[in-house]
Amino acid sequence: MGPLSGIRVLDISQVMAGPYCCMLLGDMGADVIKIEPRGAGDSTRRSMGFRLKGEDSPGFLALNRNKRSIALDLKSEEDREVLYALVRSADVLVENGRPGVAARLKMDYETLKKINPKLVYASISGFGQTGPWAQRPGFDLMAQAMSGVISATGLPDSEPVKSVVPVGDLGAALLAVYGILSALIGRARTGEGAFVDASLFEAALGLSLWETNEYFATGKSPGPIGTVNRMSAPYQAVKASDGFFVIGAANDKLWSAFLPVIGRPDLADDPRFKGSSQRLANRVALLEILAPIFETRTVEQWVDALLAAGVPAGPILDYGQALNNEHAAARDMVKDIAHPTEGTFKSLGFPVKVSGGAQSVRRHPPLLDEHREQILDELRHAGHLACKEKPDV
Repeated sequence: MGPLSGIRVLDISQVMAGPYCCMLLGDMGADVIKIEPRGAGDSTRRSMGFRLKGEDSPGFLALNRNKRSIALDLKSEEDREVLYALVRSADVLVENGRPGVAARLKMDYETLKKINPKLVYASISGFGQTGPWAQRPGFDLMAQAMSGVISATGLPDSEPVKSVVPVGDLGAALLAVYGILSALIGRARTGEGAFVDASLFEAALGLSLWETNEYFATGKSPGPIGTVNRMSAPYQAVKASDGFFVIGAANDKLWSAFLPVIGRPDLADDPRFKGSSQRLANRVALLEILAPIFETRTVEQWVDALLAAGVPAGPILDYGQALNNEHAAARDMVKDIAHPTEGTFKSLGFPVKVSGGAQSVRRHPPLLDEHREQILDELRHAGHLACKEKPDV
């Protein structure tokens, strides 16, 4: 039984940020009911250019385990009454429509808190519920572009490069979870729910700690610098004789341990590299010294030698290598999930571990409307929804 067992979450969201937020809550034991549009369901079911065996995309499968599904037309009065019945039974609701859409559908926070004052209601949008950009449609790409992330990603003088990991989407999901759980803890004290306003823009900007700190300190917007760190050196990818690897001699102690490994203890007395600030200021000159040294050994040789000296280092793995190694296996980062149409498919494991068996895969990603009768029966049994009248015999 997970720590969120007994908490009911209504997932009225699509694509990534909202579904990922709700899946994380489901992984921790929450009863997540995914409310999807009638007909097509979550648009992610039909996205991506390939399939496994069934009709649902791998993207949908990756974001929707530990949920039940019911399809509703929220423009229909009858289906809206089902939504209201669900709200009476719920602790949390997550939606990711553009600001104003929920109000038009009569399912905004002000409406629903009258039905259930204890409801924690989270809205995830591109740019937040207020401000001059609030009505803009927003995907992760727009959030990365308009938060400054793209301006500082890639290499100098290259075309714009986005982060391959959707930091706006996933950041907003994680921050929404943070807001939801905080509101639930607060509700235990006050007895009242809360409104949580998360956005992709603020997530991407809020995670840009080094970049915004540099701007605040210098008044200049930081540009792209590849794998280099803005706060320390040497801390970047470097080239060995057979490929690239990364090093992180990020402070004076690690710098001292690093020098004997590369055979240059004399650099400890070089005034250009005496302290962290000097090494950072003279990073280009430092790399010019280090580059020919690193090309004398293989990636494996350098990584082994540096780790033996206590200096952080590692090879650059592709996703296949990252997923199929002994450490990922030991950390249970690949799950086999049984599914009624897919058979068994692979999915990422839990990226955070909580003791006591807090997390489990209890449910496969649902088929569209798979749990309609089960959910309606529960609502009728609890008195939240009127029972069907039996036909005359």
